[in-house]
Amino acid sequence: MVRTEVLWPMSEFKKLRCAVYTRKSSEEGLDQTFNSLDAQREACVAFIASQASLGWKLVPEPFDDGGISGGTLERLGIQRLLQHIRDGRIDVVVVYKIDRLTRSLMDFAKLIDVFDGHSVSFVSVTQQFNTTTSMGRLTLNVLLSFAQFEREVTAECIRDKVAASKKKGIWMGGVVPLGYCAQDRKLVIDEDGAVTVRQIFNVTWNSVPLNH
Repeated sequence: MVRTEVLWPMSEFKKLRCAVYTRKSSEEGLDQTFNSLDAQREACVAFIASQASLGWKLVPEPFDDGGISGGTLERLGIQRLLQHIRDGRIDVVVVYKIDRLTRSLMDFAKLIDVFDGHSVSFVSVTQQFNTTTSMGRLTLNVLLSFAQFEREVTAECIRDKVAASKKKGIWMGGVVPLGYCAQDRKLVIDEDGAVTVRQIFNVTWNSVPLNH
C-alpha cells in the first residue's frame, strides 16, 4: 500500500487578523529613532510572519502606549485596541510579554473576558503563551483562577476592615442618617435634624392605639 499525505493549502485556514500591542512604562528613550516600542513591535511582527502559513495576517494599525504604567487600563492605546475588538476587526492580540498588556491580574482577567466575548485569542511571543492552543487555554484558566482568588481575598479583607472599624465607632461612609452629621469619621447628633427626628417619633408614638 502506498502511503499518501494530504497537504492542506493555505487557503484552507481562516484568515486571522493580528493586532500588535506595545507599551513602555517610562518616557525615557521614546524620542530615539528605534526605541523599546519599536523593538517590541518588530518581534511581534516577525512572529506573526512566522505563522503566515496558518493564515495569520498583520493589522497595520499600531496600538502603542508610551510612558504609561501597566497598572491601569486608562490608556489610549489599549482602549483603541478594545474598541477594534468590539467592532469585530481583530482575531488575535499579539504582545512581546504578558506584562506589556497589563501588570494587574484582575485587569488581565477583565481583558480576557472581553477577548473571549469576541472570540479573540491572545499571544505573548516571548513566553510561549498562546490561547489559540489547548495548552495556552489551560494556562489561561489557571491564571484566571488565581485572579478570582485574589478578588475574593481582597473582598474579605475589605469586609473585615469595615466590620472592625464599625466596632470602634468609625463612620465608614454612605448616606448619613437623619438627625446626624459625619464629623471626623464619626456620627454626631445634628441638633437641627434631631428636632425633626423627635417630632416624627412623637407623632408616630401618639398615633399608636393604646390597645395595640
